[in-house]
Amino acid sequence: MRDGGRRDRLFAEPQPVGDFVFDEAVAEVFPDMIRRSVPGYAAIITMIRLLTRRYAQDGSRLYDLGCSLGASTAAMAQACHEPPCAIVAVDNAPAMIQRARASLAESYPQIQWVCADIRDVAVRDASVVVLNFTLQFLPPADRLALLSRIHRGLRSGGILILSEKIAGEDAPADALLTDMHHAFKRANGYSELEISRKRTALEKVLLPETLDTHRARLQQAGFSRSDLWFQCFNFVSLVAFR
Repeated sequence: MRDGGRRDRLFAEPQPVGDFVFDEAVAEVFPDMIRRSVPGYAAIITMIRLLTRRYAQDGSRLYDLGCSLGASTAAMAQACHEPPCAIVAVDNAPAMIQRARASLAESYPQIQWVCADIRDVAVRDASVVVLNFTLQFLPPADRLALLSRIHRGLRSGGILILSEKIAGEDAPADALLTDMHHAFKRANGYSELEISRKRTALEKVLLPETLDTHRARLQQAGFSRSDLWFQCFNFVSLVAFR
């Protein structure tokens, strides 16, 4: 993904706050927003490329479910260029898909860009599936069904890369993780007003769960194992194996 767009100032003004939406305003500042809000995001993208290089199977499909501006999608495309795998990138936000396609389609013609709800997209003959900070935006009641469908659509030896913002295992742990995340955002130039207003916008939209809940659900969905390979404060990434 080309690093463009404006500096994120979406929550800098003291106005009424609605629910967070991935609209054109968010798409325009998203590279800056994600860099300053998600610790370790660049490392996760790099590791998605390396994991894809290791586990992508010839002739299979790769899926980026909730692709936003296509950072994970591009990493996957870079990992399997000789020969290229078919890549399906899905997002339900038109502003995100349009910008991703405009930025990446020429460089990576093997990518199919799909504007749809990831719960409605068939996963088949896949060797790598990515859910990079996506599952957390689905209602918890819908999460197992999606993971089970991904598991069924993976080839033997295929993987799911699942990155999420998590809740702490208890109230003190959750408070510490939240405080450290807010300190990270302050260090990256966000004001107390911006931090507070964005938290309000996300509280009914982004619904985090504990790491143990995620791992238990992956097992219930049929994955043989899941390994935590990244954690910084309340941001984690796991790799789950078919």
